[in-house]
Amino acid sequence: MTKSQGSRDRRLKSYLEFVKFEHTLFALPFAYGGMLLAERAWPGWITFGWISLAMVGARTASMAINRVVDASIDAQNPRTQNREIPRGALGKLDGWLLTLFGFLLLAVAGWALNPLTLWLLPVAVFFLALYPYTKRFTWLCHYWLGLSIGAAAAGGWIAVTGEFALAALFLWAGVGLWIAGFDIVYALLDLEFDREHGVYSIPAQFGQQRALQISAFTHGVAWFCLLATWPLSHSGIAYLLGLIVVGGILFYAQYLVRKRGVGEALRSFNANLYVSSVVLAAIILDLLVKT
Repeated sequence: MTKSQGSRDRRLKSYLEFVKFEHTLFALPFAYGGMLLAERAWPGWITFGWISLAMVGARTASMAINRVVDASIDAQNPRTQNREIPRGALGKLDGWLLTLFGFLLLAVAGWALNPLTLWLLPVAVFFLALYPYTKRFTWLCHYWLGLSIGAAAAGGWIAVTGEFALAALFLWAGVGLWIAGFDIVYALLDLEFDREHGVYSIPAQFGQQRALQISAFTHGVAWFCLLATWPLSHSGIAYLLGLIVVGGILFYAQYLVRKRGVGEALRSFNANLYVSSVVLAAIILDLLVKT
């Protein structure tokens, strides 16, 4: 490997770490799930491709703008000061360019899918772009994050049908509250730092124990919202069993931080990676059983 090749590889790695590409797994399976639940059939590779592009673009843009806006805070926080901008691996210009690139991908995909996805594009950009600023003025920032990213589930539905439906709204609510619930747990890692530096979060506002109670309640409501999609989408027993497994994962994630302490917050956060994959697998299995 030449020196220039090694430099390009390191830069590519920095970009992927910068946007936490692997965290796209949180919402992407739900976008596919909404896509499949909408008509209970495969919509075709073209629609699948545009939905994938929209999701990657939205996730890239939202993470990049979050990293740029939070760069000064990250530089002061021992947990985050090794991120790409604070340590100098990337600059703010890189972050803004990635943000622009991500929103362009989202815009192209929205235009290609149907009139409603295109019409909703400014709304999606507004919510995604504003999130990094919400932690400057409200502890409800976790729910804003959930509302923004959870829209992927409804987006998958709308991408196929071109219209809203009650099942899509419950799916959106379930995913959004699920994301908010584990983001509250994740914020426990920065409780003292957030209080000292005026960063808003539920743990900083209410303390550890109350934050855990709010997170558990949020996950409980999230699960019932997901359960509501079962009859509304005319799904079968495989989907219901998948939701029961999801309930077990959420319970386990809450158990980790309640019984073993804040040190398990990151492990609890990672446990949630399995939720969207389980739901998507259950939807696919349900469709296969019924065909």
